[in-house]
Amino acid sequence: MGSRRDLARRLGRVDDFDEPSVDLEQYLTSPDLAASICHTAAMQGDLQDRPVVDLGTGTGMLALGARTADPSRIVGLDVDAAALAIARSNEHRLYEKAAIDWVRSDATRPPLSLTNATVLSNPPFGAQHDSAHGDRPFLNATSELASVSYTVHNEGSRSFVDAFAADAGASVTHAFAAELPVDRRFDFHTEDRSVLPVEVYRIEWP
Repeated sequence: MGSRRDLARRLGRVDDFDEPSVDLEQYLTSPDLAASICHTAAMQGDLQDRPVVDLGTGTGMLALGARTADPSRIVGLDVDAAALAIARSNEHRLYEKAAIDWVRSDATRPPLSLTNATVLSNPPFGAQHDSAHGDRPFLNATSELASVSYTVHNEGSRSFVDAFAADAGASVTHAFAAELPVDRRFDFHTEDRSVLPVEVYRIEWP
């Protein structure tokens, strides 16, 4: 897979959304964050020789990062056709041949039947709908697909994620703090760039 730094450099070529949707909370997963997640997953043996699903793939950042570890299959799933078009273009920019299945579907109801899958996801947090833990539907979908997952959540989500995992008979094995840079893109943004503190969790599912 190479180094985390090399992966972040490659992912730095990924194009952002053309017209991001505030309702879908479309923010670009930063190359550094995606590289950290995918490099950690690869070091844990969670990407190689198994299917990988990027739920709510957006412009494809996590799926494209996972591809460097040669999973048996990669699916990038998103409800937004325009985002998937950018994801396909990004794959062509980063790799000579297409290998990722880009699927248009509600990521909270994925039309997939997989075993021993790894799920990667940076889901909406629900902030635009005043919904605490708007990422819950993504965890529900993850629990149906994954044997292991890496998901990004708002800072302060540990008790929520622990409780959700426990209710599903799963366990949180790793957690680390990270940062999600957010450039000005919507009318309510007051700064050219801000940094959102987030948390990443690795969960093993039954």
